[in-house]
Amino acid sequence: MKPNFFFIFIYTLIISVSGFSQGPLDTYLQQYDYDSRNNMKISNEQITNLIAVDSVILLDIRFKEEQAAWGMNYALKMPLNQLPARFKELPKDKLIVTACPHKDRAIIAMMYLISKGYKVGYLKDGLIGLTEFLRGENAKDFINTINN
Repeated sequence: MKPNFFFIFIYTLIISVSGFSQGPLDTYLQQYDYDSRNNMKISNEQITNLIAVDSVILLDIRFKEEQAAWGMNYALKMPLNQLPARFKELPKDKLIVTACPHKDRAIIAMMYLISKGYKVGYLKDGLIGLTEFLRGENAKDFINTINN
């Protein structure tokens, strides 16, 4: 039986606020405000600018088959189900932006990484929105910037 990530997420929140442990997720939730809400959502323009200056890791947490079907060569590929075993591969000195086609899995990955002490946001419009954004001149400008 596969785990239900919603219930795992709720369980993690209950454990966090119940006093059993005081960790990064507790701190994040206790300090959560309107600025936090805005800062966790990374726009298409922001992500392309951050990738261009190498100050972010775009973390593609889709299934391997999704990654193979339509790749994002500028993203680090780490399927969500591999995240618990591989999260230590991520640098702590950069912003990690989690991404999936929409944003459901990206938000789960974001909360998991926050619980591990990472600075994390999620791609607000998902990879589908980023793909739509990176058309025509935007695609040309982005690729020229990251290749130079």
